[in-house]
Amino acid sequence: MSARLKLTLSYAGFLMVAGFLLLAAVWIFLLSYVPDRLLIDPVHTENTGVFPVRSNLLRIFAPPAAAVLLLLLVFGLVGGWFLAGRMLAPLVRITKATRTAAGGSLTHRIGPTGRRDEFGELAVAFDVMLERLEAHVGEQRRFAANASHELRTPLAISRTILEVARHDPTPEHIERLHAVNTRAIDLTEALLLLSRASAIQPGGPLPAEGDLFPAADVDLSLLVEEAVETLLPLAEQRGLAIEVTGEPARTRGSAELLARMATNLVQNAIVHNLPTGGTVTAHTEERGDVSVLRIENTGRTLPPSLMPSLIEPFQRGAERTRTADHAGAGLGLAIVHSVVRAHGGALDLAACPGGGLLVTVHLTRS
Repeated sequence: MSARLKLTLSYAGFLMVAGFLLLAAVWIFLLSYVPDRLLIDPVHTENTGVFPVRSNLLRIFAPPAAAVLLLLLVFGLVGGWFLAGRMLAPLVRITKATRTAAGGSLTHRIGPTGRRDEFGELAVAFDVMLERLEAHVGEQRRFAANASHELRTPLAISRTILEVARHDPTPEHIERLHAVNTRAIDLTEALLLLSRASAIQPGGPLPAEGDLFPAADVDLSLLVEEAVETLLPLAEQRGLAIEVTGEPARTRGSAELLARMATNLVQNAIVHNLPTGGTVTAHTEERGDVSVLRIENTGRTLPPSLMPSLIEPFQRGAERTRTADHAGAGLGLAIVHSVVRAHGGALDLAACPGGGLLVTVHLTRS
């Protein structure tokens, strides 16, 4: 049976039960006090009034009571069918939207139902889910298209170098081919890391020990110091000064993912800086139940409207180009955002008034 028919039968059943209870109340509190035989002889009395007898009342009362019960049954069925249809109307629209979404179209929306009950809330929640699914699918499509484009470039260059080297092999061609292949491998590893970090539910439990990214107690200050020590030659080559301040900032998470996050932030701060004389400042601290990592660099002035797009994959920002020592693909902040979201944290980007970028990471303190 359909839900509408079940509700209709339920409504009619409740009405019938209410009718029987009403008749039972009449029997208990009224008819039970009526005598079952005639106590006054109407022939030898001057009273000409009506002297009810229980059997007579039952004979007179039973047909109208049965008619009322039949009327209640019909009224319950018709009224219940109508009310159930009105109550379940949003479910029909939700079912239609679900079938449309299952067919591959995520643009359909239920729209406002004009009701502030559970069904109205369900319709609103369903529309929100469709919007998020549409945005997620669109993001995945853009990501796949951009990834294909980024991977096609080194592969095309490799094919060209191989064709040239086939006729004229030189050490320069081999060196160039090695550099292009290295970039393709780095890009592939970055894509895999981004995919794995994005697969972790935001704020959900991290994998257990022995899995790909086991959870452990991590000190963000140590990760930043290791990243700075690793990238110090690149900073010295560019004439940048790096300053690390703050205190231990402990959190619970994947040491590998958080180390990659810190490395990407420091590397971005170094690469996207002034040509010479720039600075990079890294600071860690604990604020209550939150561990904070803040990295700030100098550089050109960035418009505030550019901030949301910097965490999108393959977005390098306006006038941000690859250099010989950093053939980036624009995945640095995208990986950082995925790692922070996987750990249930928050990532804030702010343009510095004098130029440069301030990146703040908030993670739950362990």
